[in-house]
Amino acid sequence: MSFLQHLLSDLEIQFSVSVFYRSASFSEIFSYTAYRQLSQMFLAILFFHGSEYILALSSHGRPNVTLNSLLISKNYLFAMIFSLLEYFIEIALFPGLKELWWVSNLGLGMVIIGEIIRKTAIITAGQAFTHLIRVRHVDHHELITHGIYGFVRHPGYCGFFIWSVGTQIMLCNPVSTIAFVVVVWRFFVQRIPYEEYYLRQFFGLQYVEYAQRVPSGVPFVS
Repeated sequence: MSFLQHLLSDLEIQFSVSVFYRSASFSEIFSYTAYRQLSQMFLAILFFHGSEYILALSSHGRPNVTLNSLLISKNYLFAMIFSLLEYFIEIALFPGLKELWWVSNLGLGMVIIGEIIRKTAIITAGQAFTHLIRVRHVDHHELITHGIYGFVRHPGYCGFFIWSVGTQIMLCNPVSTIAFVVVVWRFFVQRIPYEEYYLRQFFGLQYVEYAQRVPSGVPFVS
């Protein structure tokens, strides 16, 4: 009988410890830190995509704009879902990691700066800015070299690179931060030469000279 009592006592202790840690994990998930960081994340995503669509409408008109202007692809959704899964796992297992507010605030600053750079690029370029690469020249397509384009050739890409990586630094997601840097950088490494091939076809020596004196805006992409 004493053996059974001892066994039941051990099981009760183990169950209590398990419940304690589980409740602690849930309290971390619903803490102020999680509320603030996730709120910033969702607001950043909502503003980014909503403003992209609104600016596309204002520049090109409703007949020429589709939901593709929201810039939400399957790969993008997968990346964001992965980053949220990482966040929930880490805040449950390593809550102290998410309390690095200087890191989170750095990421928030990057999100704001990246957003400003990209939206400035869209507004400056006007109708010349499109979400799809032009492969045929149109009459109203002109080479934009003034404003922010006088500092970087692809401020839209520069802004998105900073914004996307900033979202993960803001969440203090070490794995997703590295993944976003690699994946987004590789995407632009392939996209920029492809786009600039057509820009050289459209604008000839004018674009060649422009590319020689103005950097791309994406690290290690000439």
